[in-house]
Amino acid sequence: MMSKAFTKEAEGGDVYDDLPDRPISSHNLVTARGLALIESELARLHDEHAAAHDADDKPLLAKINRDLRYWTSRRATAQVIEPPRDTTEVHFGSKVTIEREDGRRQSYLIVGEDEADPSHGTLSYVSPVAQAMMGKPVGETVPAGAGEAKIVEIS
Repeated sequence: MMSKAFTKEAEGGDVYDDLPDRPISSHNLVTARGLALIESELARLHDEHAAAHDADDKPLLAKINRDLRYWTSRRATAQVIEPPRDTTEVHFGSKVTIEREDGRRQSYLIVGEDEADPSHGTLSYVSPVAQAMMGKPVGETVPAGAGEAKIVEIS
């Protein structure tokens, strides 16, 4: 008889739920749009879970279950923040236009971690650039990447 150490079968059969959980940040402020994105992702995953269950696709089920745990946790801890009324300084939800040292202007909406995508104009409120801008008025200079940038507009 061959030792179990040399077989591919896991003890007790195949094990697919061994995927490590996605790290869950303790930061979870979201915009209304961010909450809608979380709920949309949960709905999509529930649909995919049903399809994977019907197909008996255990590896895919393990991945979906891991993602469901992540998004369910993010939904449970989400704190929706209304857009700021104060445009005299940068807040969560502010749209901020900065001017870089080379003259380029860039605008970012300060949002939650899960909805941030700098290439599409959204910046996580916990990112270094957003943190440097928080509470600052138009005219302030803040570190931005390897250089600095001046806040030129807040809306």
